[in-house]
Amino acid sequence: MNAKAPNPRFKIVADNRKARHNYEIGETFEAGVALVGTEVKSLRQGKATIGEAYAGEYGGEIFLYNSYIPEYLQANRFNHEVRRPRKLLLHRNEINKLTGAVTREGMTVVPLKIYFDARGRAKVEIALARGKKLHDKRQAEKEKSWNRDKARIMRDRG
Repeated sequence: MNAKAPNPRFKIVADNRKARHNYEIGETFEAGVALVGTEVKSLRQGKATIGEAYAGEYGGEIFLYNSYIPEYLQANRFNHEVRRPRKLLLHRNEINKLTGAVTREGMTVVPLKIYFDARGRAKVEIALARGKKLHDKRQAEKEKSWNRDKARIMRDRG
């Protein structure tokens, strides 16, 4: 049982596990998110998904599109829209780096996870990524399988 012990300072709300399968992950960034109150309450319940989400530039800002934060049931009529674009809070040089890589090199900005930091603020970990081709995915799966078998053999031999 060598599983990583979760860090008590961070609470992961949503994790995009397929991103590492579908993309070659490059540089990662930590971004704040501009949320409304009911979104924060819904995130604290841990019910968000970012499997189909992506980030893009609009008007000199970076927005998170297609992320799903369900309605907060106790909010009644003051609820938020579940798939609205959410502004990511980044420094100007980080925004320039992301938009430059997307336009020049054809990369994609992919959210990896949403979590609450030590101060209780919602953060999104985003990464510059390049899409993998099918043969790259197959090669990665072969390597992963071989490493698993190799570790099993070494463990059995003692």
